[in-house]
Amino acid sequence: MNRVFADGELIVLVDKVGRRHKLRLRAGEKHSIHSGLIQHDDLIGRPEGVVVTTQLGARLLAVRPTFAEQVTGRRRQTQPIYPKDLGAILIGADIFPGARVLEAGAGTGALTLAALRAVGPTGAVVSYEIREEFLEAAKRAIVDTLGAIPDNLTLKLGDIYAGVDESEMDRVLLDLAEPWQAVPQVKAALRPGGILFAHCPNVSQVQRLFDCLREVRGFGMLEAFELLQRGWTVRGRSMRPSHRMVAHTGFLCFARRLAQDDLFEPEGEGFR
Repeated sequence: MNRVFADGELIVLVDKVGRRHKLRLRAGEKHSIHSGLIQHDDLIGRPEGVVVTTQLGARLLAVRPTFAEQVTGRRRQTQPIYPKDLGAILIGADIFPGARVLEAGAGTGALTLAALRAVGPTGAVVSYEIREEFLEAAKRAIVDTLGAIPDNLTLKLGDIYAGVDESEMDRVLLDLAEPWQAVPQVKAALRPGGILFAHCPNVSQVQRLFDCLREVRGFGMLEAFELLQRGWTVRGRSMRPSHRMVAHTGFLCFARRLAQDDLFEPEGEGFR
């Protein structure tokens, strides 16, 4: 990646109170915010991390957007998977470089992009989406982030409940309203030892998913948890928790595909 900002690049301006302003750099253009005007030409060719000043004297830090900022700053047509959960999903599902990943429910494209980053150029991601408008929105999000649809990503308009073409997949990621309906298809698509992940917003969905996994058999090490994120303000010797936190956004559910049509659930809370 270029160390300096280029014409056409998306950047973020951060003001002194932490507000973030996304900006697509265009030569010769100006950007107006509450604290004044920024000349795009004052940023093009400058290094990331530079501090610029508006004509009103306000100082702004210019950086490239992080992955988290990219996936949370878009217009949402579906319930998003938040950045606090994405990292746990990648680790919990053990998505590794070179993995073959099947996803169902492209949604905002956030999990698709995260999986692509994790599998790297030697891996592959196949994503099913039943609604055409959601698939198109996911495509736009991916192109906006990566510049194009990468060769190792296949986006399919289709219903995973009706079946999938893939087999011997390393991982399956489900972001569906009724993930239990996809369990038979997941069982056929996952290789022995492969990992299933499902995002469930409420406890009744978790219960139905796990009941189905137990009924179908061939899965083990069933696990569900949620993550809560609370920031802290640190100024000198003063420390205090933030007034707001990102609390429950969904249950992260995992299961391991067994080599036999059996069920393996060791006793004891917290087993992994």
